[in-house]
Amino acid sequence: MERRRFIGVVAAAALAVLGALCDAQGARAETAKQIDTGVDAALQRFYAKVAGGQTFVQSAKAVLVFPNLVKAGIGIGGEYGEGALRIDGKTTEYYSASAASIGLQLGAQTHSVVIVFMQQADLDKFRAASGWTAGINGSIALIDVGDGGTLTNDVVKDPIVYFTFDNRGLMFNLSLEGTKFAKIAR
Repeated sequence: MERRRFIGVVAAAALAVLGALCDAQGARAETAKQIDTGVDAALQRFYAKVAGGQTFVQSAKAVLVFPNLVKAGIGIGGEYGEGALRIDGKTTEYYSASAASIGLQLGAQTHSVVIVFMQQADLDKFRAASGWTAGINGSIALIDVGDGGTLTNDVVKDPIVYFTFDNRGLMFNLSLEGTKFAKIAR
């Protein structure tokens, strides 16, 4: 019984830390305008970091951007952020991204995620789902552009691809597998 209580206390602490970090890092937005402002800034950072990124996104069917995805854990961890789906450069819907994890972990980090839908059928499935989980409802591939590389449609063969980055640059070790995406009202 003591072990269950300990796990409960650790889980509660991890959730409290994640909640505080989400608020402090802007992962939860009070208004649609806050989300859109964050998305604009995240896309500008992405375009500055990835040669050919803007042309690539403009040629896609849609882009889903999470400007501040916060990941934190103390044994039990979680990840949360809010973002916008844009089609032809205009926001059409707002989404949350959330994930949970158990294991050896201590700390927190914030990063941005840009998810690009290359095919209309995959975008339609994503938008029709009441909750879409990466790796279960559809595969999503991390793209590694590499130092000095240029992103082109010739390089990408997957129907849904993503990029994750922080203020220092692109990150290649963060997986979205198991992350659940759900529409939110704003």
